[in-house]
Amino acid sequence: MSGDDEDRADALFHALSDRTRRDIMRRVLAGEHSVSALAANYDMSFAAVQKHVAVLEKAGLLVKRRSGREQLASGDVTAVRSVASMLTELEQIWRGRIARIDELIASESFEEG
Repeated sequence: MSGDDEDRADALFHALSDRTRRDIMRRVLAGEHSVSALAANYDMSFAAVQKHVAVLEKAGLLVKRRSGREQLASGDVTAVRSVASMLTELEQIWRGRIARIDELIASESFEEG
């Protein structure tokens, strides 16, 4: 991965590292919500929810648009898929390592037998 890709991965995983932000993502992936409607779901100030939304927006996981006085947020499915693809890539690396370890163990067992 390039440096830019690594920076993007850092931003995505940082954004998703917080329980409230993951919950906000579940809600906005299911459908568009106003930031004030999102804030009503949490035991924290509106400003705190706005900050969580801003972190998700900066990471590219959600998009905001203005409709009158409301700020509407919706999840970006493409960005979520990029997170899934990064995790799949890491899983493939680990599966490859495990397969090589299994091969080493099998060859050592064969040599001993």
